[in-house]
Amino acid sequence: MAKACYIHIPFCEHICSYCDFCKVLYQTKWVKSYLQALEKEIQVSYHDEILDTLYIGGGTPSSLSYTELEQLLQMLQIFQLSSNYEYTFECNIENIEEEKLCLLKKYGVNRISVGVETANSHLLHVLNRKHTKESIWYKIELMKKMGFTNINVDLMYALPGETLEDVEKDIEFILSLEVPHISTYSLILEPHTKLYIDGVKPIDEDLDFEMYQLIQNKLEQHGYIHYETSNYAKAGYESRHNCTYWDNEEYYGFGLGASGYYDGMRYENTRSFNHYLKGSYRIEEHTLSKLEKMQNEMILGLRKKKGVNREQFMLKYGCKIEEVFPIQELLDAGKLIDQNGFLTIPTIYQYVANEILIYFI
Repeated sequence: MAKACYIHIPFCEHICSYCDFCKVLYQTKWVKSYLQALEKEIQVSYHDEILDTLYIGGGTPSSLSYTELEQLLQMLQIFQLSSNYEYTFECNIENIEEEKLCLLKKYGVNRISVGVETANSHLLHVLNRKHTKESIWYKIELMKKMGFTNINVDLMYALPGETLEDVEKDIEFILSLEVPHISTYSLILEPHTKLYIDGVKPIDEDLDFEMYQLIQNKLEQHGYIHYETSNYAKAGYESRHNCTYWDNEEYYGFGLGASGYYDGMRYENTRSFNHYLKGSYRIEEHTLSKLEKMQNEMILGLRKKKGVNREQFMLKYGCKIEEVFPIQELLDAGKLIDQNGFLTIPTIYQYVANEILIYFI
């Protein structure tokens, strides 16, 4: 049974040079058709569960006009939310407006995630982002003024030509915003993105690692808990929606290119706009075997700082972790540790966690 739901809004006013998410350039004529198709998909697949979290991502959901945004939010009232829900909306700095923030408050949105990436004007140009350092500060303050206290900021590092000093300046600026949640991502040069097509090469791996350590140290020194590989939060502000993924719990995914996990089946929606509008939503469905569920439990759970609970694993799957996976080898090598019944990846190995996770595939 799902307790979370992700809604994908693919429209963007411009295409960032690094982005490989499912997106299309904003055109008013397409939004109405898309929202109609989205509503139909939800009506067909939502089974009236009470949800703990709802997340509107993209794309750029804030690229919708006021009228379009209200249509979306009104449509999503079909979802029944628990009394202590988390309702997240993704925004870009350049299309955050007081009017839209009022609308989000009206419909119960209580968490905002902002794609900042960097405050460096040169690097913003490289990423094809349209905001400025000054506008970041102003818009974050506007959100606080409008009563939003649960705010996430995305920070990207390992950008082309970026130095350790550049990252330190970005971190200092992000800290000055005084938001309770920060997500950090090392740039991945995905095929089909402009940076990849232009032949941009990744930065040196050692420098990437230094940046990772700098970010970790700075944020932890300022009271942020490094609760997942890429995420930091003040106590009580961990992303409950994303924790659904890492806890290997079921969730809905609606919209173009969205994915979900429901009734033991993982599914993926089409990235074809025309197919989606015609009602051909899903391109792949796969019912997981017990082994695949256990693999996901380890691969996703070990991203969390607290790791995987041995007892909960036993209750969930009827067997011990060591009966399925070669964890003793990892424990002996110090690449896993057992702390109060939780298996975790030590801090020194978190940067290369993928090299450990392959043991569970």
